[in-house]
Amino acid sequence: MPKFTVKVKWGKELFPNITVDTDEEPLVFKAQLFALTGVAPDRQKVMCKGATLKDEWNVKLTNGMTILMMGSKEEVPEEPVEKTKFIEDMNESELAVAMKLPAGLTNLGNTCYVNATVQCLKSVPELTEALKAFKEEVTSNLDSAKSITCAMRSLFNQMDMSNTVTPIILLQTLHMAFPQFAHTDENNVYRQQDANECWIELLKMLQQKSFVEQYMGGSFEIEMKCVEAPEEPSNISNENFLQLTCFISTEVKYMHSGLRLRMQEQLTKRSPTLGRDAVYQKTALINRLPAYLTVNFMRFQYKGNQGINAKVLKDIKFPIDFDAYDLCSPALKEKLNPMRGRFKEIEDAALEGQMKQKDKQEGGQQVKMDEDEDSTTTAVPYSFDDDAGSNNSGYYTLKAVLTHQGRSSSSGHYVAWVRQNRDTWMKFDDDVVTPITSEDILRLSGGGDWHCAYVLIYGPRILRIPRDTKAAENVAAAEPMATEET
Repeated sequence: MPKFTVKVKWGKELFPNITVDTDEEPLVFKAQLFALTGVAPDRQKVMCKGATLKDEWNVKLTNGMTILMMGSKEEVPEEPVEKTKFIEDMNESELAVAMKLPAGLTNLGNTCYVNATVQCLKSVPELTEALKAFKEEVTSNLDSAKSITCAMRSLFNQMDMSNTVTPIILLQTLHMAFPQFAHTDENNVYRQQDANECWIELLKMLQQKSFVEQYMGGSFEIEMKCVEAPEEPSNISNENFLQLTCFISTEVKYMHSGLRLRMQEQLTKRSPTLGRDAVYQKTALINRLPAYLTVNFMRFQYKGNQGINAKVLKDIKFPIDFDAYDLCSPALKEKLNPMRGRFKEIEDAALEGQMKQKDKQEGGQQVKMDEDEDSTTTAVPYSFDDDAGSNNSGYYTLKAVLTHQGRSSSSGHYVAWVRQNRDTWMKFDDDVVTPITSEDILRLSGGGDWHCAYVLIYGPRILRIPRDTKAAENVAAAEPMATEET
């Protein structure tokens, strides 16, 4: 079927020159109307020459015709509570709700890269709160950044209330802002895209709200030193980043060493001292750590003879708990030291208390952990007082992993693995959500055709301290380490 240009009348508003592709489902057209009016697709009644548009194209369109849409933005009243169902009578979706599993996202045809990216970003609780506080309403004159922010806000809200969500609005908004993600194959199916590219573009859109820059953006201190003219003064500058890159080579076995290699490189530029091109050593040190640190593994290398971004399957180990201290500048290290000292004091006290308690035990009885840790401890702020959204210790704990399974970035499958609490994780394979453990996460380091870690989010490691002296003795005696993940 062809494309048509139509007018849509909604109340007193008229939207001219709307392109409708009848090769796509009517839901896509309704998503366009949502972007213009703010009326959710399930609240729209679209009429054409007296006929109501159904889930399939049951109306005939012509260029220039006027389509009537009815519907309002008000919230829909809650549906009546359904009758009780027994577990053995539930399907997978109903079982997920009963078990209180987080919401999965429907794959709309090679859109797993978007689904995995969204699930990982939702692991940042401050991002969810920032989106809730975003007050812009959907209108036809919103720019791309605000439209994507509204779509993300709407999607996060739906994910909090449902067990499976179809992210059609975000997908259409993403396609309008970045047409490269809307490419289809000869069968009119969306082509697979690079999840890290989607990740970066989404962050850049959200960054215009300043939240991303504050909580997920860091900065480097860059030194440029001429190797061929040591007497030439070094050039010092600053450079912002949204993620660190882990370089992968034959000698790299661990994430930390891959990060260090990427932060040191040689390049050629003109030397004012020598009056010619010369080799320079570029060294980057972090002078601002964000609360949430993103790490991208350089898993893909472009092969011109094949025209693809080929996958690097090498096994690169990454830690659950990560210390970024030795990647930092001397000035930042000095600022981090006080909080790192507090971590050591609490952990030493906890270890000493545990050893004393162990000596008092009889019959091999174990120390019972206090289930309500907040009753005796309080969380210490993880940011510097004058820099909200920073990390004041250099200590991180893994929050989410985005993996790729396949041999090139334009094929294969993306999955999100998100931490729920200490040792419980959720695997988000589109709309299939499965509980897993930390051991499963550590098997994502690569080395074969299994899922390989591609993008990681580390969150701030939280220091908890006793509320009073008596509580301090109890905590020290009962806990092997007085810290916990957020």
